[in-house]
Amino acid sequence: MGGTFDPIHHGHLVAAAQVAQECRLDEVVFVPTGRPWQKTHAVSSADDRFLMTLLATVSNPRFDVSRVDIDRPGPTYAVDTLTDLQAHYGPECELHFITGADALASLSSWKDHRRIVELARLIGVTRPGHDLVDPGLPGDTITLVEVTAMAISSTECRRRAADGLTLDYLVPAPVAAYIAKNRLYLR
Repeated sequence: MGGTFDPIHHGHLVAAAQVAQECRLDEVVFVPTGRPWQKTHAVSSADDRFLMTLLATVSNPRFDVSRVDIDRPGPTYAVDTLTDLQAHYGPECELHFITGADALASLSSWKDHRRIVELARLIGVTRPGHDLVDPGLPGDTITLVEVTAMAISSTECRRRAADGLTLDYLVPAPVAAYIAKNRLYLR
């Protein structure tokens, strides 16, 4: 499951847990982006985002976190992530790439999008405000999963932190403490 995770929130965790159960995945590896090519706003440091993701996932034995995108120089592209993960886990590992329905709808604009579907089965999950739309890929390359809707966004979490508002029940408590201690998202 790739993402900026700036910050990771309960919506990300619920989606990952539900997809893992419904698709019978052995584990979900969260991959915070290094330098997200599609983000127009400044993002927190990769190390801060990695540590918040680690704090949010450490209590779930089916969750892991990878630095593969953070440790690779240059912009982050899904095709590079999947290529590196395939090399790490080996050819016997069947990869799945979990992404939001909004991102999946623009798959044809992604770098080497045809190679992505060769490397992994895509799993598109609902996000509040976005319909789950089949992007027209062959049925054996994509699974669409309806997850419990949680109207939480990282943008809203950053805004609330900047305004000094609580992040209780939006992000895991250790993530909220990390944000406060490190004074992230303050203007």
